[in-house]
Amino acid sequence: MKTASFFLRCWLALTILTGCNTNTQPATDPAATTPPTAATPSTPATPPAIGKQTILFFGNSITAGLGVDPEEAFPALVGQKIDSAGLGYTIQNAGLSGETTAGGRSRVGWVLRRPVAVFVLELGGNDGLRGLPLSDTRRNLQAIIDTVRRRSPQAQIVLAGMQIPPNLGADYATQFKQLYADLARQNKLVLIPFLLEGVGGVARLNQPDGIHPTPAGHRLVARTVWAILQPLLQKPAATQQP
Repeated sequence: MKTASFFLRCWLALTILTGCNTNTQPATDPAATTPPTAATPSTPATPPAIGKQTILFFGNSITAGLGVDPEEAFPALVGQKIDSAGLGYTIQNAGLSGETTAGGRSRVGWVLRRPVAVFVLELGGNDGLRGLPLSDTRRNLQAIIDTVRRRSPQAQIVLAGMQIPPNLGADYATQFKQLYADLARQNKLVLIPFLLEGVGGVARLNQPDGIHPTPAGHRLVARTVWAILQPLLQKPAATQQP
C-alpha cells in the first residue's frame, strides 16, 4: 500500500511539474544543438581541474537536486566520496528539472563540449509519467548514448534505471522498466537497476511532493550510485570498455 500510494503521488505531482515543459519532440539531429538559455542550469562554465577527469551527471530534477541545496544533491555527494577516496575525478551536474528524453537528446551535444570519463544518464521518468510512447523513449535514449560514444569515445556510460506507477497499465510500467535493462545489455552499459532504491515510497526521505528526495534521501541515492561507480573509477583506464 505504501508503494502504491507513493506511485500515485508521483503520477499526480510529476504530471503537474512537467506539464509546462515543451521538450516532447525528438531532435532531428542530436549533434546539431544550441546552448541552453541563460536561465537553464547546465554544466559549469569553468573547465575541470587540471589533471582530473570528468564524471558528468545528465538527468532531470532528481539529478538537478530540485528542492535541496546543490551540495546536498546526490551528484555533489558522490563528488565528496570521490574526494575522500583520493580519486582523480571531478563532478559536473547537468541535471535539468522537467527534462524528457527528447529534451536531453536536443542538448546532449552541447553539454559534451569536452570529453568526459564517465557519463551517468538519468532520463526517462518524465516520459513514462506522461505516457509517451516507449518506442520514442527508447529511440531518444539510444540517440543520447550514440552521441556520447561519438563525442567522447572513451567514456564509460552508466544508465540509471527508473520505474513508474501502473496508472497506464501494468504492461506499460513493466515494459518501461525493462527498456533500461535492454538498452544496457544492447549497448554494454553499466546499469543502476533503480536509482531511487530504498527512497521511493519512504515518506521521511521525500519532500512534501512525495517524489523528490530530501537531503537524507539524496544521501541514500548517492550511496546507491557510489556502489556502482566506485569499482569503475578504481579500474585502470586501459581495462575499461566503451
